[in-house]
Parts: sequence; C-alpha cells; structure tokens
Amino acid sequence: MPFDAMSDRSDEELLADYAAGRAEAARALTARLAPRVYAHATRMLGGDRAEAEDVTQEALLKLWRIAPDWRAGEAQVSTWLYRVTANLCIDRMRRRRSGPALDAIPEPEDDRPSALEGMQQHARAEALQTALSQLPDRQRQAVILRHIEGLSNPEIAGIMDIGPRAVESLTARGKRALEALLRGQREALGYQDDD
Repeated sequence: MPFDAMSDRSDEELLADYAAGRAEAARALTARLAPRVYAHATRMLGGDRAEAEDVTQEALLKLWRIAPDWRAGEAQVSTWLYRVTANLCIDRMRRRRSGPALDAIPEPEDDRPSALEGMQQHARAEALQTALSQLPDRQRQAVILRHIEGLSNPEIAGIMDIGPRAVESLTARGKRALEALLRGQREALGYQDDD
C-alpha cells in the first residue's frame, strides 16, 4: 500500500499493518503520532527538548514492541501512547530529583532573532512553565493534557487510569494553583491591554 494511502487508515489499522510486516505503516503512524508525543513530553519535562526526544523514541519503541500483541478495541493507540509517555516523563522527573531541582534547569534559549512580541511570548511561556513545574505531578499532567493538549476528560481519565470526576478535580485544583502562582504578573507579562 502506498505511503499516501496510509493517511486514511486509523491508528489501530496502521499498528496492525506494522505487526503484519508493513514498514510503511510504521512510518505513517510515526509521522502522525511522534509530534504529539514529543510536544507532550517537552511540556511534561519542563521544556527539556533532548529528554523529550529520548522519551518520544522510547515510547514509540514500546509501541512497536507491543504491536503483535495489540488487542484492538481495548484502548486507543494514542491514549496508550500518552499514558506511556507520561509514565516515562514521571520516571525521568523522579530521577532528576536526586540531582538539580527542576527550577534550577535553565530553559533552552531560542536562537531566532528576538522581537518585542517574541520576547513577551517567551516570558509568558516561561512563566507558565515555571508555574506548571510547581504543581504536583498528577495536577500538572491533568492540566497539560486538558488545557494544553486539548484532550477530553474521558481521554485523560484513560491515560491517567482514574475516573473523569478525579480528572475534573485535578484540573480544577491545578488551574486554581496556576492562577495563584501567576497572580501579580499580569502587567509584567503584558496583559494590561488584553482586558
């Protein structure tokens, strides 16, 4: 089957095709899912792009290893992959805690020429990332999945292996904590004209 025709197939169909020996299915599924996994890992890991790349590769390798045993209909491939990615990120964050504090790790610098708007967006993103890193792991994961990744509460519940009401509670507490952490920074972040 040509690579272009693969784009019409579901994640589950592509995984089954890969398990049946079709390498082009792995390429199509990787092209579809890797950017989302990488973005999620980058956010979970406080902007550490190198570690996010490692997590993305590790998560996709796990997917390829389980492909022959995948039971269609039990879970969505993307939900399973988000859960694996989150678990890999949490494992890495726990290992980091024995080293430097997450707040001590500098944000990667943007090598593009800076303009006032770019600087303001960077300051806003940095303030949000700093605030997110101060949330407990589960709250951070729920807030990122809901408000940054845009997933629904049932999807998040599946990823985090909790009920939808627990997701609502985690995201509500996380949002309140973020608001408290970011309160007083509106003017510094350029929001005085956005009201």
